[in-house]
Amino acid sequence: MRPLEILLLAADLLALAVMVVPLSGRARVLRRLLPPLVPLAVGAHLVVEGPRWQMVPAYVLGGLLLVAWLLAALPTTPRADSRTRRIGRIAGGSLAVLGLGFSVVLPAAVPVFRFPRPSGPYGIGTVTYHWVDTDRPEMFTADPNDRRELMVQVWYPAEPDPSAGRAAYVPDPQALAPLARLLGLPGFVLSHLRHVTTNAVPSARVAQDEPRYPVLVFSHGRGGFRQHNTRQIEELVSHGYVVAAVDHPYAAAGVVFPDGRVVAIDPSMTGSAADEAQGAAMDATHPYFARDIVFTLDQLAAIDRADPYGVLTGRLDLARAGVFGVSLGGGVAAEACRQDERLRACLIMDMHMPPDLVRAGLRQPTMWISRDAETMRQEGWPQTYIDEVQTSMRAVYERLPGDGYLVLVPGMYHSDFSDARLLSPLTSLVGLTGPIDGERAHNILRSYTLAFFDRHVKGDPAPLLDGPSPEYPEVRFESRRS
Repeated sequence: MRPLEILLLAADLLALAVMVVPLSGRARVLRRLLPPLVPLAVGAHLVVEGPRWQMVPAYVLGGLLLVAWLLAALPTTPRADSRTRRIGRIAGGSLAVLGLGFSVVLPAAVPVFRFPRPSGPYGIGTVTYHWVDTDRPEMFTADPNDRRELMVQVWYPAEPDPSAGRAAYVPDPQALAPLARLLGLPGFVLSHLRHVTTNAVPSARVAQDEPRYPVLVFSHGRGGFRQHNTRQIEELVSHGYVVAAVDHPYAAAGVVFPDGRVVAIDPSMTGSAADEAQGAAMDATHPYFARDIVFTLDQLAAIDRADPYGVLTGRLDLARAGVFGVSLGGGVAAEACRQDERLRACLIMDMHMPPDLVRAGLRQPTMWISRDAETMRQEGWPQTYIDEVQTSMRAVYERLPGDGYLVLVPGMYHSDFSDARLLSPLTSLVGLTGPIDGERAHNILRSYTLAFFDRHVKGDPAPLLDGPSPEYPEVRFESRRS
């Protein structure tokens, strides 16, 4: 929890204690002094840190304690004091203790978390762009004049600046309201993520160690958002990569454009990927979403020539470019590699390969990071879809003309390939994430991602890819070399 949230809960607790516990002598002065401090704690928290719905029980409790304090100050008869006050104190105290419990548990279960510091030497800067592909009609709308619009966030190696303000994780919570409603929850449920800060500094100065930095493009999953692998992205950037994350409108939970429009996920994208008909319909969209990746590469080339923000001009090495994606984004990344030879390496996380791609194959070095069939069964996937995932990725892997890698991690669930673990300490208890330790899952994902791109984008040594690793003995690793 944030510092002033802790202060508010402490004020609630102390005010409750002095209102309920019998006091004598000089200690009675605490009953006059402490409860009025609760509104001050509430006000300081609201002004400095900003409200969030998880703290509503604490706000309500603070208000009730103030009312109880005011009522206690009213003159009463001895009869009322001996009966009414005793009953009221017991009932009110019981309800207040219950409210205090909710005030502590709720914000702890759904916290305003902080992103752990990445392991690399670079600081992180970030800028966000709005682009319109005037040559491509929007396939998800009926208006023939609509053109494809994208929001793309770019993270890049920056000069470290510990005192600079950090970028918000999700600056506009409207982007996630459609996802909350899709899950049958109120639209505000994920609004607290605007208070979460990352390690990135908006428009920071690019690090001077290298004249140009290699570029990776990230594609999110169905119903996701461009920031949902921020921890993985920050790790890559801290080790000297520029990463451009694409919001895919109508596949993303929601995309907020500069003029305030919110484009929610299209109903055609909301079915189960394990359903054969729905899966085939989504597979058919991969070539279209892959054009988002290709268009992003074109725009990054234009930014390298002249960045309108004046930040990245001349700093992008698009001769060293790769792509990675998770879930739907994994299929989109693979299709983008099939379409565009500028992409030198393809990382696919936890996604089956569409039939068209199985037939066509891939040319670039490719890594799959996924999990074994038993873990998928444990998570609850139907056997038909488990077979599709396992056989399709192996089919493409075995036909690669060059280097390829299969990295299967037992115990990782689908959400473990994103930032889901950070959202709540309860994700594993409710079955959203797998039995693997969260930090262990992140370290495996980080290590294999870096090793793959270091070897096939930067051209650096990557001993982790030479065979099974004693550091990660649980990982089921296979490789093929050209």
